[in-house]
Amino acid sequence: MTEYKSKHGIVSRSREELYMSFVDLSRIREMLPEDKKEMIFADYDHLSATVQNFTIGVRVTGRQPYERIELSNAEGTPFAFDILLHFDEAGEPGKTDFSITVEADLNLVMKAMLGGKIKSGLDKIVDGIVDVSEGRMPEGMPEGMKF
Repeated sequence: MTEYKSKHGIVSRSREELYMSFVDLSRIREMLPEDKKEMIFADYDHLSATVQNFTIGVRVTGRQPYERIELSNAEGTPFAFDILLHFDEAGEPGKTDFSITVEADLNLVMKAMLGGKIKSGLDKIVDGIVDVSEGRMPEGMPEGMKF
């Protein structure tokens, strides 16, 4: 497995508040722009997306309240991966040091095609969460979105 780590972002929400935004995967779908929701299925423990007839899914495999959420690939996903959402103390009241770690079992071709995009995508997710927590709306996100 190859490990990819996002940057760390200081989110202007408490660990408890940020964790609760992600504990129910169906809430993630509600955060998406309207034109993206049709590609996403989500319930409390599962989320899947279909893009260009390619479906990738995740399922929750562990929750440690206010510290981390562990996800793994859902059945039928073409490669194995694990995702860890980290909710760490930021040293300031009401703020959270948020980061994401992904371990993916990619063959050489997939690694060459996706490796850099995975890291970049993780960093964009962290930046977007920081922006939303500070009242800035990332491009393409629905107005009024919040944690």
